[in-house]
Amino acid sequence: MSPFHLAFRIDAIEPTRQFYAGLLGCRQGREAANWIDFEFYGHQISAHVGPRPDKVLMTRVDDEEVPLSHFGAIVDWPEWQRLADRIAASGNDFVVMPHVRFAGQPGEQGTFFVADPSGNVLEFKAFRDQSAIFANDQNDGSVGEQAA
Repeated sequence: MSPFHLAFRIDAIEPTRQFYAGLLGCRQGREAANWIDFEFYGHQISAHVGPRPDKVLMTRVDDEEVPLSHFGAIVDWPEWQRLADRIAASGNDFVVMPHVRFAGQPGEQGTFFVADPSGNVLEFKAFRDQSAIFANDQNDGSVGEQAA
């Protein structure tokens, strides 16, 4: 899989560095006065200083409110639990507490949401069955499969 690049808005460099490198353990890349890069689970994310949006839009997933705009990573179950424990111990509040979604269904997953110091929301997931990451009612999760 090719790494992706994601650029997003932040309030300031130093709290962002502390969150992504310090708390999450991301390797820092290049930086300038108004941006900083991190290696985020094999991908490049670029945090750019800019104005904060007026409001956070919400949507519903599995009967709960979640921030519409978010990004994150899919990790294995033990890493998901370690990360949830580390965030809880740090005193950071969860936007959505760690829990299991779609229990007993294809795509059963552990999930939680946390905000960085600039209000950007990250979701971390772990699937019971990694082969079901893309599963839905019409397919078994195989990439490229089309519903009949």
